[in-house]
Amino acid sequence: MTHPYFLKSRHPRVLAHRGLPTAPGGGSLSDAGRPGDVWENTAAAFAAAHAAGAEYIETDCRVTADGDVVLFHDETLTRLLSDDRAVDEVGTRELAELLAPHGGLLTVGEMLDMFPETRFNIDVKADAATAPLGSIIAPHAHRVLLTSFSDARRRRTVSAVLSAGAEIRPATSAGRGSMARMRILSALRLPCAHVLRGIDALQIPERYGPFPVLTRSLLRAAHRNGVEVHVWTVNDPDEMRRLIGQGVDGVVTDRADIALNTLS
Repeated sequence: MTHPYFLKSRHPRVLAHRGLPTAPGGGSLSDAGRPGDVWENTAAAFAAAHAAGAEYIETDCRVTADGDVVLFHDETLTRLLSDDRAVDEVGTRELAELLAPHGGLLTVGEMLDMFPETRFNIDVKADAATAPLGSIIAPHAHRVLLTSFSDARRRRTVSAVLSAGAEIRPATSAGRGSMARMRILSALRLPCAHVLRGIDALQIPERYGPFPVLTRSLLRAAHRNGVEVHVWTVNDPDEMRRLIGQGVDGVVTDRADIALNTLS
């Protein structure tokens, strides 16, 4: 049965990778000449993706020193802010002040309230986020896909959402372990339904170094079990067309505006 997350929306899917920032790679507050850049995973980046017509936004979450679940990809502030502290060592108010010039910090709850029609693909980056996410996501489970590189963390988060009273489980994407098993089993043409139990999408890179992750056999096996395949991170229009032509269901992209025009 198709999860509501995928119903009544465009296919192929376009997932705006961390919103639609003007500086996808981030920068530093000390960088001269860049005070107006909109950074990834900020309120302004999400507003830009929404304005461009994105139905899906991919994001990441971690927990601050105050226990708030906020949108932030990296474990530390180093890449964006030239500050080597971990996110969980920084208070929410201070982090909000640091990100204010570059689009504004959001908690997961604020994100869901601010964009009530948008569907979110949330990568749970920290074990500490699993329990508090339960009550935050429960009322929105129909429009949330939960993922993590850790299958165990993903499962714990789903359990927290259901324990908090969600009417349905959120959609999910496989972690690294499940993906590796899928890649092997599909190549050997062995049954893989047990690996995909409770999984709605495989979100994968086309390659991992020299090793191909996306293959015809994996794509066929996923579709045979009612599971979508989304490839990340695809920014070139020709690559988008090629992948969709191969049967991929969606792309995760830094350029949702280009992707929506290309794939419409």
